[in-house]
Amino acid sequence: MTEDLDGFATSWQQSIDDKNRLKAIIDTAIDGIITIDERGVVESVNPAAARIFGYLPEEVIGQNIKLLMPEPDRSQHDQYIDNYHRTGIGQIIGKGREVLGRRKDGSVFPFLLSISEVNLQSKKIFTGIIHDITNLKKAEAALRESENKINSIIQAAVDGIITIDTRGVIEMVNPSAAKLFGYEAGELLGRSINVLMPEPDHSQHDRYMHNYHETGHRKIIGIGREVTGLRKDGSTFPFYLSISEVELADRKVYTGFIHDITQQKLNEEKLRRYAAELERSNLELQDFAYVSSHDLQEPLRKIQAFGDRLKTKEYANLSDQGKDYVDRMLNAASRMQNLINDLLSFSRVTSKANPFVKVSLDAILSGVLSDLEVTIEQTGTQIIRSPLPSIEAEPTQMRQLFQNLISNAIKFRKEGEKPVISISAKIVQHKAHLTATPGDEVVQISIQDNGIGFQEKYLDRIFNIFQRLEGQKYEGSGIGLAICRKIAVRHGGDITAQSQPGVGTTFLITLALKQPQDQEL
Repeated sequence: MTEDLDGFATSWQQSIDDKNRLKAIIDTAIDGIITIDERGVVESVNPAAARIFGYLPEEVIGQNIKLLMPEPDRSQHDQYIDNYHRTGIGQIIGKGREVLGRRKDGSVFPFLLSISEVNLQSKKIFTGIIHDITNLKKAEAALRESENKINSIIQAAVDGIITIDTRGVIEMVNPSAAKLFGYEAGELLGRSINVLMPEPDHSQHDRYMHNYHETGHRKIIGIGREVTGLRKDGSTFPFYLSISEVELADRKVYTGFIHDITQQKLNEEKLRRYAAELERSNLELQDFAYVSSHDLQEPLRKIQAFGDRLKTKEYANLSDQGKDYVDRMLNAASRMQNLINDLLSFSRVTSKANPFVKVSLDAILSGVLSDLEVTIEQTGTQIIRSPLPSIEAEPTQMRQLFQNLISNAIKFRKEGEKPVISISAKIVQHKAHLTATPGDEVVQISIQDNGIGFQEKYLDRIFNIFQRLEGQKYEGSGIGLAICRKIAVRHGGDITAQSQPGVGTTFLITLALKQPQDQEL
């Protein structure tokens, strides 16, 4: 009897230990565990389940399980229990599925529910295991949003985008790529990418792919270059192709980005032909200027020489009218000499140009003012100057530019009034935030005087060769401002003016801060 009691006690203690162990497991489980009776009344709730639904365990125990359900499940649950008891057909019991739960605060959340049916000695209970998938759903939604965003970008991209596998089979084509090649997207999916290539690329592509996989030697992948594409109608077009290699979880794919450069190449060809024609025209003009000036020099020298002899040896024998003819002939010859020299200067702006170097415009201006020191003193000219920047330029032409403009300002002064010339500069960006390319930034130089001025309706004329608004009243050939414009244009800028008669003139010169390294215009 004693042994039977000891065995019973041991069995009883073992049962208690097992029960405590099971309770500890249930209470510390991460997932929620709820048991209900056959009527749906909650019998037990572990801490995880209570926390998931926002209740204390005692607030749920004894309540119908539909407390934790949103509509329409809340209203339909009793009927579902009755149907299961009557037919034995369950929708979740023994299966499990994704459902929605309702927290104490009224919020709804998704969870995975698996229900098992347990037959005890005296009754039947149902145990539900609840796995909260709120964060999983948020992650899935974020992933879908990201995928939709990426897909929207790809579908709306102006450039073409094509994805191929390692065999060169097309897996994805965006609308822009299909349109560029003249296909519907569905016509390209599953076909080899070489269908979009003319010969010899069409025949060589498979070998290129094989060589890349064998050796890792790449010609375009990760590099990019200009290539030729083949449209569905057989026509070809140029585009810039850049290819990225992407390692997926189980395979490798290649994505090609296609930028149509048809218009760019046409513009480049037009520009090349225009430049060639311009160069030919310039050479002809330079030859004409050179030949004309040199051919004119010889007879002009003879006119001047024989005119000088007449004046020195035969002048006394001439009548007053004859003397006047000789003087006028020599004056005309002198003006012709000046015109020829100015024509040569104009042609040399480009034909004899030196390379661009870093030039201090301040130093250039100081040199010019030093050269004009006598004229400045004789005319009482006042020079007001502000600091000028350094730019990439041809020093001799910068000196010629400043000398012509300042000399003009002194020359075209008002009678009885001393000239006042103001020189300043400011840096200008053609477009905000763009400074990388030569020509993006320019210096705008202002040379302002208080001279006679002119009517602005003649603005276009004053920069043309041999144009003079004041006739023969002032010395000069009318070529100085034409040289200034040619210099400004060669340096990536231009020149214009603002003026009023009797008030003065402001010349505005723009010059690029930086020049292309190979510029030889």
